[in-house]
Amino acid sequence: MTAQPHHNGRDTSDVWLTPPFVIDALGGADSFDLDPATPPFQPWPTARARYTEADDGLTRPWFGRVWLNPPYSRPAFTRFMARMAEHDQGVALIFARTETREFFGSVWEPASGLLFLRGRLRFHLPSGAVGAANSGAPSVLCAYGPVEAERLAFSGLDGQFVPLVLPRYFASFAVEQTWRQAVMDWMQRHGAPARLDDLYRAFARHPKASGNPTYQATIRRVLQQGPFRREAPGVWSVAA
Repeated sequence: MTAQPHHNGRDTSDVWLTPPFVIDALGGADSFDLDPATPPFQPWPTARARYTEADDGLTRPWFGRVWLNPPYSRPAFTRFMARMAEHDQGVALIFARTETREFFGSVWEPASGLLFLRGRLRFHLPSGAVGAANSGAPSVLCAYGPVEAERLAFSGLDGQFVPLVLPRYFASFAVEQTWRQAVMDWMQRHGAPARLDDLYRAFARHPKASGNPTYQATIRRVLQQGPFRREAPGVWSVAA
């Protein structure tokens, strides 16, 4: 494969890297088994194993939970997204060009859920610095597999989650959980002390909060009842 620019809405040859907070919200780099399209300069890990251009990730085996920020240029983008749909386990970050043939073929039809991010991301440069301008287009996280769709739904990232496969499964599962179970599951996936604001945002569209204008008070009550620990004002963790 020849060198291709990564996720970048402008027609340049720059490599733009995924903001670390996106990876962290989805479980962190250690929760992903493979990044098959790692740029040649990547200041922070995105997965436990990574293929760069020199490895040619399209010719190598894909395994486990995959993180994909695919090359932007065609035909590499189309080939990577087709491979992601075939692998059907992991998350891809792409532009929300929902009307295109590629989006229908590799996202609308095979994906399990989407998280349309609010606003436009500011990607990072190979140096690690944040780009001077935003990406130039809205972005969407695409989940492949029901477990990944659930991760997106409760990631806490600011945006709108849209289930594509078995939406009633997600709704019924979420409603059957107690508030304590739901908060515990989210905090364990979060993997670090969480701010109340993050919990409020994560549960704002949760089925248990539907029609419940006092859901924020319910979350505070659950935290106070345990097994949670107050780390600082407005910051909580799961007690050991």
